[in-house]
Amino acid sequence: MTQETGRMGQLIGVSLGPGDPGLITRAAWAQLQRRDAVWVYPARSGKTPSYAFEITQRADLAPPFEHSVLLFPMTHDGEKLARAWGKAAATVLPWLQQGRDVLFLVEGDASTYATFGHLARTLRALEPAVGVRTIAGVNSFTAACASRNVPFSEQDDTVAIVPAAYGVEAVDRLLPEFDTLVLMKVKPLLDQLIAWLQARGLLEQALFIERVGAPDERSFAGSELLQLLGTKVSYLSLLLVRNPQRVRGERIKGCLKKTPALALEGEE
Repeated sequence: MTQETGRMGQLIGVSLGPGDPGLITRAAWAQLQRRDAVWVYPARSGKTPSYAFEITQRADLAPPFEHSVLLFPMTHDGEKLARAWGKAAATVLPWLQQGRDVLFLVEGDASTYATFGHLARTLRALEPAVGVRTIAGVNSFTAACASRNVPFSEQDDTVAIVPAAYGVEAVDRLLPEFDTLVLMKVKPLLDQLIAWLQARGLLEQALFIERVGAPDERSFAGSELLQLLGTKVSYLSLLLVRNPQRVRGERIKGCLKKTPALALEGEE
């Protein structure tokens, strides 16, 4: 803790939304105007630009004098991840000990499948006095639904948010229990998922969106998904699947009225 200020700096997770600068909240925007704080932002490697930092650039936000990328490799190897979190924490901790607040820039929402939580826990293990604050943001899956003018959920709908890494078998088991499945990080399994959708007759109930809100956003619905077979897609991709077998409806005077599954924009 710095002797000059007598306070430990705070680690603040600043959620930027999925890509459109217009979805940055007022609370996040206010933090990004500060010149006394330090910015840090994640990247998968030294050759891959930080998507979170790119969002701030599209918003014409100038970084403060001190800002730094933190590397978080894409791996399930626990030892490699622990080393990356430890190195990131070692980079950030001196600023906090000087009484400086550190803004960790996060695409989407800082509490949803984000590296922010790992960094916060690692820092607190090193220095329990570190304060942590999270500024909520717009999730990619709600932004995806908004971009196609379809509801994310209605009335009594049930939703499951699942990393696709759990595999097609897990998705197949979950489908009967939920009205909507949100499959995150679908890049490694996309061909398998499309084949599964086709075999189950679910292509017309599916929506794929890549880099939602970014200038190069792409979306494919229904049979358009077949165009993606054998192609490369961004890590920042997701797949929404509606279950046509479950009842969707609205409660009117205590009664459940059946309604057809919502069509994706452009469908009859």
